[in-house]
This record gives sequence, C-alpha cells and structure tokens, in this order.
Amino acid sequence: MRKTMSISLGTLLAVSAVLASVGSAAASGAAQPTAEAKKSGKVLRVNLGYEIPTADPSLSEDPVSAAIVRATFDGLTRTGPDGKPQPSIAEKIDVSADLLTYTFHLRDAKWSNGDPVTAHDFEYAWKRALDPKTGANYAYQLYYLKNGKKANRGEAKLDEVGVKALDAKTLQVTLEQPTPFFLELTSFPTYYPVNKKVAEANPKWANEAGTHVGNGPFKLAAWEHKQKLTLVKNDKYWDKDAVKLDRIEGTMVEDENTELAMFDNGELDWAGQPLGQLPPDALPYLKEEGLLQTQPIAGVYYYKFNTEQPPFTNAKIRKAFAYALNRKALSDEGVIGTHLPALGFVPPTMTVSSHPYFKDNDAETAKKLLAEGMKELGISKLPPITLSYNTSEAHKKIAEAIQKQWRQTLGAEVKLENKEWKVFLEDLHNGSYQIARYGWLGDFNDPINYLELFMEKDGGNNDTHWENAEYRKLLTQSATQTDPEKRRELLAQAEAILMDEMPVLPIYYYTQSYVKRDHVQGVLIDGLGFIDWKWASIK
Repeated sequence: MRKTMSISLGTLLAVSAVLASVGSAAASGAAQPTAEAKKSGKVLRVNLGYEIPTADPSLSEDPVSAAIVRATFDGLTRTGPDGKPQPSIAEKIDVSADLLTYTFHLRDAKWSNGDPVTAHDFEYAWKRALDPKTGANYAYQLYYLKNGKKANRGEAKLDEVGVKALDAKTLQVTLEQPTPFFLELTSFPTYYPVNKKVAEANPKWANEAGTHVGNGPFKLAAWEHKQKLTLVKNDKYWDKDAVKLDRIEGTMVEDENTELAMFDNGELDWAGQPLGQLPPDALPYLKEEGLLQTQPIAGVYYYKFNTEQPPFTNAKIRKAFAYALNRKALSDEGVIGTHLPALGFVPPTMTVSSHPYFKDNDAETAKKLLAEGMKELGISKLPPITLSYNTSEAHKKIAEAIQKQWRQTLGAEVKLENKEWKVFLEDLHNGSYQIARYGWLGDFNDPINYLELFMEKDGGNNDTHWENAEYRKLLTQSATQTDPEKRRELLAQAEAILMDEMPVLPIYYYTQSYVKRDHVQGVLIDGLGFIDWKWASIK
C-alpha cells in the first residue's frame, strides 16, 4: 500500500503546475502524442519507473520485471482477455481424474533465436528455479509439484521433482495434492521456460538485450541501463498475428510528478500503475475530471479480531464493529484513496458471490448486534479496546477515521496503538492484540488463496485463532471438486461462514490507478495487477 508522506513546498508547486497543465489538456479533450510519435508506427510509450533487476523469469519478483518477462516469454498457459488461463505454448492439456497428473502437449513454437521450444526447456526452468543455488524467491510457487518444496529445501534431489519431459513435445507434471487452480499457476513467470543451451552457456544471459532469448510476443531490442528499454514484436512468436504493436518504449523515470508531466506533454501513452506512480495529490483532480482509471486487483485491506480476547470472543460483537463502518464515507473523504469499499473477504477479481455479504454503514443492525452480544457475554459496558497498526501515516489515517465512526455509532472508545513492524508482527503471532490491521495480496488469482488463511486455528497467518469445522470441510471438498461451478459454490458457502462469524473485518479492496491515451486499447491487467501487452493496440 502506498504510504502518505509529507510534501515539500517545491513538490506542491510542481504538482500544481502539472495539474494546471493536465487541466488544460482535459479542457481540450486529451493531451496529444507528439508528431514524432505519430510517425513511428504502432508504438506504446510507458514509464517503467526504475531499472529492472532482471529479465529472467526464474528470478523475476517485482511488477516491472514481471511486465518485461511477460512480454518476452510465454508459458504453458497465459491469462487471456477474459481473465482466465488459456492454452498457450501448451496446445492440449490432459488432466487425470484425481487432479494429480497433468500432461501438456506442446505446439510448434520457437525461441527468439530460432531454437525450438521444447518440454525439456520447461523441465529445466522449473528445476532451475527450485535449485537452492539459483536463489529464486518465487520458488515456493513450484511447491505444488511433487517434492518441489523438499527439493528447494535440499531435502530431495531435483530429479525427484514431479516434472518430466517425456519427449520434446510432451511434459508430464505430478502434483503433491489436487490443485484445481494449477492452470492459473502455469501462467505465472516462475513457470515459464528457459532456453537451457543459452542459460548454461552464459549465466548472465538475461541482463543484456544482446544476449537475452525469450519465446514471447516481444523480444528485447535495446536496454540502456537506468535510462530506457525497448521491446519489438517477435516475428518468431507462435501467435504473432495476435500481436498488434510494433514496439514498446519504456523510460525509467522515478519521479511521479515528472511521469505525469511527460504524459501531459505527449511523451507517454500511459502513466501510473501498475508500473509507475501518479502523484497522490493529483488523484482527486484526475478523478473529478474523469481522466483517472482504476482497476481492482487481488488484494484486500482488513482488520483482524483476536477471537480469544473479550469482547471479540463473541461473533455478534465482531459483526457489530464491521457493520458500523461507513466505508463509502472513507472513500468519499479520501481516507482510502481510490480503493473500493469491501463487503466481503474475497476480492472482486476472483469473487465467488454475486452479492455483498452485509450492508455498508448499517448502524441500526450494528447497535442491535452489539446489545445482543453484550447480553450474551453478561456485560453492560464494553471493556477497553485497542486497535493496533504498524507505523504508517496511511494506516494511522484510516485507524483515526474508523475510531471516530465506532465512537459515533457504537459509543465505543477505542485506543490506537502504533507499533514498529517487527514488534507489530510478533504481537500478532503471540496473540497480544485485540484488533489489528492487515492486508493480503494474492499469490495467485483464486479464492482459495484467501479462504485457506483461516482453515486451521494455528495456521501461519491465522492470528485470529478462529476455526470452524464446517468451513474447513467445505475447503477440503473444494480441493477435489473438478466441476468449476460446484467448486465455486463450495467456496461461496465457506466465505459466507467467514463473513457470518466475522473473525476478520473487510475494509477495502486494492485497486491500481492510471491515466492513458484513448487510442491505447487492449492492454490487459490481470487479477494480480500484472500488465500484459500481447493484445494491446494503437487505434
């Protein structure tokens, strides 16, 4: 989450100047691209924000590196415009009845250097990422493979990992347990192939344009470190007819005010997330003028209740505090920025319910539930309540606004407690809190990644200490359900239990904010907030 920072006079003046310029552009329609840009073909100009650490899919872990990797590589599956994984390098996929064995039949595809893409490239890449010597921080994404976790921890040999090239065109994968969302995972960069011949010949192959080899819709044409990076259409890509852009030019400007000014001056076609940033002070104006675009991503900001500490041992009191919140007011007053009020736990990018689980700002129900809960506990007055958050102006601003709402609606006096991050986490894990802020950004775009957080009372992230046998049963059943709709129904029932007992209080869903030219079409931002230019076009 972006932190609110103090702003110098110089920055305010710069923002004011940019806003005045953007305002002028808005009045005349939209800032136009330069004449030079118009002559240069189908070119998309973006700001990357910073020098990417790597263009190696096994080592990629930040959003900008992931954008370049997604542009220059292709996986067995790829998230399509509908937000769902679709076959890509894999032309045909067979899945065993027990969901433990996947057999991928590869299409004819080539690397950017002309080499054929084979099943051996996938086997090599996955085992390379799991090899502790590689130091891939996203290796845990491969723990779903049989012996994947053990191999990464040095407890099993890499040859024992459940991935094997049966021949050049057939990849067989064996999983540790049923994983209905596995095809979602195979579209993630850690599951991309790596050209074994190239990687073994030059360990630094991914650090320069001249030695980089990919198999995606674009190839790395130029890389002026810390200044500019250029991608061009890959004429050897198997699906090159779907690629409409000729070139993508990425600058590396870190200052957000400069980025917005470059957009206004016609030097950029896109400014803001998921690659760069827009000045926080400019967001209200851009929104008011209808220039700002926002898109939900797989993330939720919420408060945890310690269900073993009174009065939050009582579900009705927990629900009272949740129902008493006026999330719309938090949004209208700019407390939560451009993020979306949350009336459920699972983000909209993967929602399993067609309706909210409760009403926002339901003061009448909140008061009724509070009275019933206090009666059940045998108390006539709420005990002292403390809300904890880790050091951040943004967390503080939200906590103060919610503290005020709880006082006005429930008459609750809540003390705010600011803690350094390390101490904050230790207290959460030790149960030394009553209410605490938290956030979760998905590792993959599937509801189980959220709901499984509360499957076990002693689970690693379940500091609420809440558990429910029926909830656990539903999640267990969903793991072996092969019918997508029936699986969705099971997960919806589980989320309904979570929201009925309310061990967590949803506040908002994360969004990404940006501005773009009207002629830029087809840019895909997936549920995790990653950008893909495969289907982008300039109209």
